[in-house]
Parts: sequence; C-alpha cells; structure tokens
Amino acid sequence: MDRRVRRTRRMLQEALVALIEERGYERLTVQDVLDRADIGRSTFYTHFRDKDALFMTWFDGLREDLRSEFDAMTDSRQPTAASRPLGVIFDHAYRNQRVYRAVCGRQGGNAFTHLMQRLLFELLREHLCMAGTRLPVEIAAEYYSGALLSTLLWWVRQDFPYQPEELAAMCQLLTAPGVMASLSPAPHIP
Repeated sequence: MDRRVRRTRRMLQEALVALIEERGYERLTVQDVLDRADIGRSTFYTHFRDKDALFMTWFDGLREDLRSEFDAMTDSRQPTAASRPLGVIFDHAYRNQRVYRAVCGRQGGNAFTHLMQRLLFELLREHLCMAGTRLPVEIAAEYYSGALLSTLLWWVRQDFPYQPEELAAMCQLLTAPGVMASLSPAPHIP
C-alpha cells in the first residue's frame, strides 16, 4: 500500500472510532464518517464497500497488533508467568483506551463484542494447545474467553479502575485453580 492509501485508511478509521464514541456504531452512517474524515464518497468506496467493511479492516489491525504481542510472549525464551497471557490483553486495552472505550463501551454495539470474543477464544485456544490440557481445548478456551471478555468489558465500562497488572493478577487468582486442574494429569483411578 502506498502512503496515500495508508493515510486515507487511517483517517477513515480514526473518524470511525471517534464517531462510535460519540454516537454509537449502529447510529452512524458512511456519510458521517466521510464528513468527519473530510474524504469524498468515491474515495471511500474505492477502499470499502460499507461501514462494516471499514470496521472490519480496523478490527483486523487490532487483531494483528494483539496477536503479535501474544506471539512475542510465547516466542520468548524466558518462562511465562501464569498471568502473562491476561496481562498482554489488559496491557493492550490500557494502551489503547480510547479505542476500547469506543468499541467496548455502551456505544460499541454487539459486532465488536462478538469479534473480540472470537479473537480471545483463538488466542487462548492456541495458548492452551501449547500448554497441554486434559480437557477438550475448545471447551476450556470458550469458558475462559467468555470470562475474560466479560471482565474486559466491565473494566473498560468502569473506566479502567485498576492497572492492567492488577486486573491480570485478580483474574489469575480467580481462574488459576481451574486452569491448574485442567493442566494437571488426570488422576489415576485403580
């Protein structure tokens, strides 16, 4: 992508996030985004078919950013603290508060919540596959991604009342017994 295309896409994505914060996703239109970004209609449709496509490219960028942080954590030669996968997710949200407030807040709508749950599920499933579990990985990943998403949404909607590492530690305390039980070998029953 050349510089002009990247700049246009960035301007549209920034306008989208600002408008979600102000009006909510469901209430905004393509024209609202065009007006905020000061970009022509034909330029918009050169890049995107509708506001959902713009939203998806923005979410894809968020997904890539979060995935690269997760990959860096798992590629590290140093041992990973038990709360580190949670910390990566909470750190990311904390550093990108404006964006998370827009899409996780009451204005964000259900589209982001569903996409984020799927992303968390994928990340946790991969992590659990590498760690090994005696439970079906899909069940464990679904369970923990649901709890994590619920906690993340609460944290954002309460305006980040705890530091990311504090919240990760609390979540680890809540989930550690279940995670440890699922990672331990099955008891031998004679």
